[in-house]
Amino acid sequence: MAALTGRVAVVTGASRGIGKGIALALASEGAIVYVTGRSVTSADSPLPGTVGETAAECTKRGGKGIAVQVDHANDLQVAGLFEQVQREQGRLDVLVNNAFALSDDLTEPKPFWQKPLSNWEMVDVGVRSNYVAAWHAAKIMAPQGSGLIVAISGYTGVAYTYSVVFGTSKSAVDRMARDMAIELKSYNVASISLWQGLTLTERAERNLATIPGLTGGAATRPQDACSPEYPGRVIAALIKDTDLMRLSGGTFITAELAQDYGIKDIDGKTIPSLRASRGAPIWLPI
Repeated sequence: MAALTGRVAVVTGASRGIGKGIALALASEGAIVYVTGRSVTSADSPLPGTVGETAAECTKRGGKGIAVQVDHANDLQVAGLFEQVQREQGRLDVLVNNAFALSDDLTEPKPFWQKPLSNWEMVDVGVRSNYVAAWHAAKIMAPQGSGLIVAISGYTGVAYTYSVVFGTSKSAVDRMARDMAIELKSYNVASISLWQGLTLTERAERNLATIPGLTGGAATRPQDACSPEYPGRVIAALIKDTDLMRLSGGTFITAELAQDYGIKDIDGKTIPSLRASRGAPIWLPI
């Protein structure tokens, strides 16, 4: 029996990218994974991937993928997602808050006042959406006395990366994860934030190939990059950790947790921590 057989996960923003990689990694260990996102057909995004395709691959990996179309800016759709999880499974073991509204001009080297105010959407789907999903997840996890809520963040929590709104959003989810941990502690539910470095998603690979000079940036060195499944392997280890609550409230560099758990990327590579060059997390476990 796979290590996560019977465990139930919700991974938001999993049509493609980091969310898809996390969903596949959890499914590979037998988990039931609810895959959320807006893309249900290839016409829904210029990038490849749909919730149905991710869910189908999760099932092929040995778990069970369940596709749910969700716009995480729509509270009613989010509520419907968690009602479905509760109705179909009666439990929830892990929520991975990955959904994020990356602006098309994110990597353009312009100051914030020369970018549209609509970039604030990164706060709406990236910060507020994390809170809404966690609010619903906690209503399932707290009564059962167990669970894990993971926020996907990055070094931009302390190191300027791309834009004002991007950094503000990631800093906020780090603090949110910490304060949620305080209120969830007595219910034996853990809350942590993970710092990803460059992850070779469909969007990242397109940008690296088409934007001049991008590969030379501190945040975009291909030699430091990981696959989208790498953080999923770390999250799987967290779920299996019988002393998980010792980590609750902390912000962690994914590569450092991977080293602690003896995890390598899918190609056997050891991903470096960029603590020395990009900064250290602020929030320690509670």
